Amino acid sequence: MVYVTRRETFNAAHRLYNPNYSDEENLKIFGKCSNPNWHGHNYVLEVIVKGKVDESTGFVINQKDLKKIIREKVIDKMDHKNLNIETDFMQGVIPTSENIVVAIWEQLVNEIKQGKLYSVKLYETENNYFEYRG
Repeated sequence: MVYVTRRETFNAAHRLYNPNYSDEENLKIFGKCSNPNWHGHNYVLEVIVKGKVDESTGFVINQKDLKKIIREKVIDKMDHKNLNIETDFMQGVIPTSENIVVAIWEQLVNEIKQGKLYSVKLYETENNYFEYRG
């Protein structure tokens, strides 16, 4: 089995906030991430596709195709956006990195026709990353 990784970056703002909690409760749970005026991250996204190498192309998946899928389904919808209010697939979801990585998986899993989506990794900071494997 070969594992192919495509790396992309995007910048986005968000607020971790549960509307069922008071501002004080949100601050206690989410800390500075519950800032009512938002805060942002420079995210790094890794999408990993696994599969057997196609003898006729030498690819598991054509990198141009993978790049296009990731750009159209994820990056174009998230880059320089407010995830709480501008990203359609994040509506009604607290945009923690755990929820974001699952939502990205759901945007990609049925779009990848060559190979199979194996993993989505989201680096929120240089010290914190989140991985989802479906």
